[in-house]
Amino acid sequence: MKNLLLYILLTFSLTVSAQEKDKTLPDANEEYKQNKFVDAEANYRISQSKFPKKSISSYNLGNSIYKQNQVSEAKFAYAKAIKNAKTKTDKHKAFHNLGNVFMKEKDYTQAVEAYKQALRNDPTDDETRYNYAYAKQKLKENPPKNDKNKDKNKDKDKDKKDDKKDGDKKDKKDGKDDQKKDDKGDKDKDKKDGKGDPKKDDPSNNGEPKPMPGGISKERVQNLLDAVNNEEKKIQDKVNAQKVKGTPRKTEKDW
Repeated sequence: MKNLLLYILLTFSLTVSAQEKDKTLPDANEEYKQNKFVDAEANYRISQSKFPKKSISSYNLGNSIYKQNQVSEAKFAYAKAIKNAKTKTDKHKAFHNLGNVFMKEKDYTQAVEAYKQALRNDPTDDETRYNYAYAKQKLKENPPKNDKNKDKNKDKDKDKKDDKKDGDKKDKKDGKDDQKKDDKGDKDKDKKDGKGDPKKDDPSNNGEPKPMPGGISKERVQNLLDAVNNEEKKIQDKVNAQKVKGTPRKTEKDW
């Protein structure tokens, strides 16, 4: 009988815990709509700490961080959202935004893969399909450097140079002039390729504080801590108000 009572109490407490409502998520969503991204981030973090396996909190946290131009940091929130996503729709949205992060970082290989995963979860999304095609085009224009081939080319050039060592001075001079011309052409090409990249996409060019080694600036950390403290104070004030309201009044009889 004692064991049965213990089991009933335990089951009841677990059920209550599982049914606990996330009160900070609606506040965070409202702050996000009002473009209060620091405050929204604080509430999403509180929500995530209480409900660590809730995909929507991680996804929205990633969005609020992304809106603050902290794209690399948003990457981890989206990765967590993908891990905890229960539906294909949630996975699609998180993979799509993760692809956007990689595009901002100009990591086109990872961007292509992220958009591909997004399309596997929702092949009908035109925006994802466009981004996927665009990422593939950018990857084609900017293929990743192959260090092995680079080393092979260096060895070939060295052998070539040794073979031509005994050549006449005119050949040497012509070769030198040709090399200068090639270098200039490569520089001009690189300059042209980078012309269309707006500086505003780079957080280091928009006057924001320089990031610390961990990737977050001191000012941002302080703002976030202040926001978290304010939100926790609001929650505590509500709890205290409810306690006062629910406290029964003690009545004394006059004798």
